[in-house]
Order: sequence, then structure tokens, then C-alpha cells
Amino acid sequence: MRDGVVYQIYPRSFQDSDGDGVGDLAGIRSRLDHLVWLGVDALWMSPIYPSPMADFGYDVAGYMDVDPVFGDLAQFDALTEAAHERGLRVLMDVVPCHTSIEHPWFREHPDWYIWADRPNNWISAFGGSAWAPRDGRYYLHSFYPEQPDLDWRNPEVIEAMQDALRFWLDRGADGYRVDAIDRLLKDPQLRDDPPASQPFGLPLREDEAKLALTNSRNAPDTGAALAKIREACGDAFLVGEVYLPSARWQPYSDYFDAVFAFELLHSPWDAHLLRAAIEATTRQPRPAWVMSNHDFGRLSARFGERNARAAAMLLLTLPGPAFLYQGDEIGQGEGPPGATRFDRAGRDRHRHPMQWEGSPRGGFTTGEPWLPLTDPAERNVAGQRDDPTSMLSLVRELIALRRELGEQFEPLDAGEGIVAFRRGGHTVAINTTSEPLRVALEGELCIQTAAGALQDGRLAPHAGAIGVD
Repeated sequence: MRDGVVYQIYPRSFQDSDGDGVGDLAGIRSRLDHLVWLGVDALWMSPIYPSPMADFGYDVAGYMDVDPVFGDLAQFDALTEAAHERGLRVLMDVVPCHTSIEHPWFREHPDWYIWADRPNNWISAFGGSAWAPRDGRYYLHSFYPEQPDLDWRNPEVIEAMQDALRFWLDRGADGYRVDAIDRLLKDPQLRDDPPASQPFGLPLREDEAKLALTNSRNAPDTGAALAKIREACGDAFLVGEVYLPSARWQPYSDYFDAVFAFELLHSPWDAHLLRAAIEATTRQPRPAWVMSNHDFGRLSARFGERNARAAAMLLLTLPGPAFLYQGDEIGQGEGPPGATRFDRAGRDRHRHPMQWEGSPRGGFTTGEPWLPLTDPAERNVAGQRDDPTSMLSLVRELIALRRELGEQFEPLDAGEGIVAFRRGGHTVAINTTSEPLRVALEGELCIQTAAGALQDGRLAPHAGAIGVD
């Protein structure tokens, strides 16, 4: 997986097999050949565990089963077997920081969670206090109140979570995307977060930015808990969702195979800022590149529809694992901002169903989809698959080329508005502006974001090109 491409599947929205309007494991299995055709190396599924869906699966009510909305363990087994037969690895999404408040542990083992007699100033990821009252005390919830935080300094918690990790690996999973791992250990004395003395380095809400966030997350002894996760997982692939600037990745990079590069994901589409994000991240070990997902939005929305092809080229040519969110290979759009039916944080718009063909239901379901499709008539797999000029064909070409790129990475000074670098014998150049710009692309032209993007030494606006020696 050193340079592999991982395809993120949001199970509710990938493929429905039974007409209830919600995607499921059998549906994923039926679409595996799309992933093979695309050329990816692995798939990562957002959580499929039993859950009351207060946070759509990230509130886990049982770590060793499948929520009936997605299927059952037999269907999971069938999916992993079919994936492995096709040479695809399967990554689960594990949520070690917290459970659902409806998990039996919260009733049966309250000492497995973090409690205080009075709240401190810690803030929830969704705003407001991170403490909720219960039975005369307060429990910690770094996310929604329905998601109480586990106490990873309790050996019984560690043992239970190690059992859960081994359970899925024993059933055929090949690794994990580890959710919100920087929240795993907090200050054991539950001291207030001090005022911020310097910028955090990644986007924060205004209330969070006022605090240093040094006690509510990322405790100095986090490495001890990470070692227990690695012990349970052996050689399985682990990628961490660590919401920290890359310069602060240790100890996560000591125990994980890759760490998500949030500096690039949050960078505006500006050559100077993109270069800074890439160069800062590549100075650190084990970056995993991600430019969109179910929380932060689709590629075409984050960077603009006219930049989507160039953004895909950037994502798929950087060194290290790349994570491609379902639908981005066809440039799928988003739902309207603020149109929230389910997610209280307003993330429904990033999660609309996959568009397989141009009908109103897009080939996703025979029933009423849980969220409406966004633009199936304009963007769908069937309509793009045989079109050599399509976004889908470009992404497939880039994934195939990725296997030819060497480990070497050398940023190039290509002038204002251009992001350029060398990967082995290949040169990548991307124009982030609305004007054609001169570039010195070495070698023979092998891929362009659109026909004629590079002409007479000038790269078209919002375009990218790759040359090979």
C-alpha cells in the first residue's frame, strides 16, 4: 500500500441491493468490478457496525457485528472474499475514541468512560461543552452527546478494543482507517485547555481557535495507547485520521502506516498555498493524501468544478497512499448547502448516492433513495466509461500511471500559479489560475486533463499535464 489508491465507500450511498433506498454490503459486492476496472488497490468502508445513527455509524453500539441496515456478518464475509478474489484489500473504519451512548458498555461498565464532578472548558467537535450531565456527574463527549468518550487508560477498555480489532482482521479485513485518533488520550487530570498562544495550523471553529487544545486531545502518552492498537493489528494496514499539522504527527506516524494529510485537503486552490502544504507534508514520514471525503465535501465542490480534473491529477500523482472518495471519479456534485434531513452538522450534502447511470435514481436503488441523487443525468458511470475524454477515463489513466511513478519526489519552481514536481522520470504541472501560463514540461506529453491543455509551452487555465522522459 506504499503508493496504493484506496477507494472510500460510504455504504449508505454506494449501492442498494434490496430496494429500501439505503446502500448495503450486498450492493457493494455487486459493484466491485467497477473498482477493479478503475484500478484501485483497496476499498475503505465507513462504519457498518450496529448504531442508532446519531452520527451515522460513528456512534458504535457494538464493535463485533453488522447493522441490519447494511446486512449481516455472512454478507461481510462474502464481500471480503469477493474483494480478495479480485485483488482488492478491505479496510474497515474503526472508532476507538468513543462509543454510542446506547452501547451496552455504557450501562454495564460506566468506569470504562471518562467522568468528572464538574465540567472543564473542553469543547465538543460540534460546538458547546464537551460534557453532559448524567446521574449527578458529567461524562465526556468529544463529539455529540450521544458519543461518550472511552477511557483508554483503563486496561479493560484496551483489552475489549483489542478484541474488536482482532475480530474483523480474523474475518478477512486487511486493516483500518482509525477515526479521530488524536482524541484518544486526554489529560488525566482533566485540566482546562489553556488559551491559544499560536495558530493551530488547521482550520478550527472560532471557539476552538481561542484554546491551545493541549489537554483535551493529543496527550503526551498517546504513544502507549497507539502501541496497543498496533499490537492487536499486527502487520495490518493502519491509516490515522489525525487532525494535526504534519509537523506534529508523532507519535502517530511511529505506529501507523500512513497519516491523513489535512494541510492539503484544507488548502485553497492557490499554487503558493498548495505547494506549501505539499512540501510541509512530504517532509514528514508516511503521508496519506486525501482531498475530499464524507465529512469535508466532494472534490468538485471543495476546489471548484473547473478545477476538479486538475485536483484529481494532483491527488493521484503525489507520493504515498491516495484516498479517492466515491463519485469523485465522475466529478459528482453535491447537494445544496443547508439542506439537512439527517446529519445535524450539515454533512448530508457530501453523502448523496453514487450515480451509476443517468436515470433519476441513478441505478443506485429501485426504491426511494435515502437522499436524492444530485446530478445523475449529467454525471454517471455508464455515460463516462466509454468516453476517452471523460473525468472517469482521466482518473483511470492516472491510477494506471501511478504504478509507473518512482519513489523520488522533487518539488519544482515553475513560477507563479503553477504547482509542479518530479516523480522519477515524470514531471507533473498544474495551472491553478484562470489564465494560460508558460511551463517547461520535460519529456514527452503522456496525460493531460483535457485534450490540448498544453500547447506551445502554455498550460491552459485550470488544467494539468504530465510529461515522461
